[in-house]
Amino acid sequence: MNLIVLAASGRTGLALTRQALRRGHTVTAIARDPERIALPDSPTLRKVTGDVGDPAGIAAVVDAHSVVLSGLGTEQAGTLLAGAKAVVAAGPRRIIWLGAYGTGRSADAAGEGAAVLGKLLGDRLADKVEADNTVLAAGGTVFHAGVLDTGPESHTRRTVGLAAAPPFDLTAKVSRETVAAAMLDEAETPRFPGTVALPLDR
Repeated sequence: MNLIVLAASGRTGLALTRQALRRGHTVTAIARDPERIALPDSPTLRKVTGDVGDPAGIAAVVDAHSVVLSGLGTEQAGTLLAGAKAVVAAGPRRIIWLGAYGTGRSADAAGEGAAVLGKLLGDRLADKVEADNTVLAAGGTVFHAGVLDTGPESHTRRTVGLAAAPPFDLTAKVSRETVAAAMLDEAETPRFPGTVALPLDR
């Protein structure tokens, strides 16, 4: 499968790209500075300069056959929504987007923890929610991950829908490797199109 990874130089983007290559996929890895995509050159890896603030640049890479996986973070308000709009406008076959548990559609399931997360995100919260809704409206899947850490992929990992979501717990972390694996599972075998999914370590 030909996959496109946004923010491929970030920690989640690198995990997505590395695991996708390991699974035998061809990857177009997009980053503002492709030299920061810290992976060895490969015949199945193409590193491309791109910025989600440039819709024309995204459209030049994404087409109707593309499956796009996003590792975009929330460093600056406006980035996520700009990215979501640019990707949706490019018209890919599918979008698999990284979100945060306790925001938007998962706020009710998260319970009291959602308020804590809202305070931590500040003015980035609305951007994150709007970006998620843009992707969901286009039929994409949004993965609402809990607090991320740098551990290995969990051997007991699972992915659930909101109906089976556990209460939000700031101490219950999920590794980026686990999140990347769950997103790639969805790319290969769609289970949650147009809705929110939660990647869990166990």
